[in-house]
Amino acid sequence: MSKQFFGTDGIRGEVGKYPVTADFMLKLGWATGKVFASSERSTHVLIGKDTRVSGYMFESALEAGLVAAGARVTLLGPMPTPAVAMLTRSQKASAGIVISASHNAYTDNGIKFFDAAGSKLSDELELKIERMLSEPMETVPSEELGKASRMVDAPGRYVEFCKNTFPDALSLSGVKLVLDCAHGATYQVAPQVFTELGASVVVMGAEPDGYNINRDVGSTSPTALQARVLSEQADVGIAFDGDGDRVQCVAADGSVVDGDELLFVIANDRLRHGDAPDGVVGTLMSNLGMEQALAKKGIPLARAKVGDRYVLELMAERGWSLGGEASGHIICGNLTTTGDGIIAALQVIAAMARSGESLLALKSALHKLPQTLINVVVPQGFALETCEPVLEESRRVEQQLEGRGRLVLRASGTEPLVRVMIEGTDAGENQRLAEGIAEVIRQSH
Repeated sequence: MSKQFFGTDGIRGEVGKYPVTADFMLKLGWATGKVFASSERSTHVLIGKDTRVSGYMFESALEAGLVAAGARVTLLGPMPTPAVAMLTRSQKASAGIVISASHNAYTDNGIKFFDAAGSKLSDELELKIERMLSEPMETVPSEELGKASRMVDAPGRYVEFCKNTFPDALSLSGVKLVLDCAHGATYQVAPQVFTELGASVVVMGAEPDGYNINRDVGSTSPTALQARVLSEQADVGIAFDGDGDRVQCVAADGSVVDGDELLFVIANDRLRHGDAPDGVVGTLMSNLGMEQALAKKGIPLARAKVGDRYVLELMAERGWSLGGEASGHIICGNLTTTGDGIIAALQVIAAMARSGESLLALKSALHKLPQTLINVVVPQGFALETCEPVLEESRRVEQQLEGRGRLVLRASGTEPLVRVMIEGTDAGENQRLAEGIAEVIRQSH
């Protein structure tokens, strides 16, 4: 059975358009409660959210559905996605739900799930929830209804968890950094974490109003952070996305340091201090330059499909503890169970503090190959894998790049897009070839 609603990272879409509607979320809460109730005597579900205005609506709808199924609900309020994963584990809850559309604009929203171990749901569990959605919704008897409460100290618990991942012997005293919280879920906790560890912190993007999440700020829009790092003469800038599971950094010279480079910095720091990783998991989109730089250090790179859940799966399969994506999903599996922007940033800052080197110096051994990425909007249901004109053009491009570069062509799991990525030594050629494929895609629907 193929999944109707779940993509690579939960359910996501435009608010008010099915299935991102209040009535669907009511039913989804009920279906989730029923699925987790089938295997446990007492069902307890945590709900967190980012700062989108629609979060109020979906929080209430999910709460009502879960209570109708007999589940106990704990509301966390605005919290980063990885915080919900951590609290789900620490509270011994049955599941955790995050209401967020990550780096998208406020007009979108979505739902992410965690199981009791703080991991993304398996395909099997997602299919069980989808099957339950097709069943008629029946409220349990009144004596079996769930109750809802709010965890008022949730931010403080997560702040302490993050701080405990930073080496005890280190301090951030004397470090000046700029935090860009994307007007999102990290706006409360991130400034606390870095300030309490001793850093001098300049905060931006921390005034959410329900509508400004990710707007010209955050990890997908680092221009404002680059300017602020330069004007403040800061040692480093740190940008999170709307739900806090991604991070990008800005070096002291104003240059952006992406997830591939941050992964290299963390891996190399572990190597320097006697904790060499067995390997690092990246994705099909990870830059070849990172793979080459890691190889020179004796660290292999394995590539998973794009999506943090696939990175996690391959990490588990290999028994490796470090993985991530160029977008800034970085998973430190020895510290937490999912991508965590704050914890990843702390590992990078720890590498700077331990070495006494700048972020620029720490990443200097990595020389990225030029990449061109074009996102092509396609109709829902566009079948990339059977579109012969696109496949034919792709084969021609691969032949032209043989030995000098590579092509990655994939459908997005969260948006109606086909992503065309070409990596090679010649940036101009990359651009021309990518635009050629993109045009064939546009003409094929």
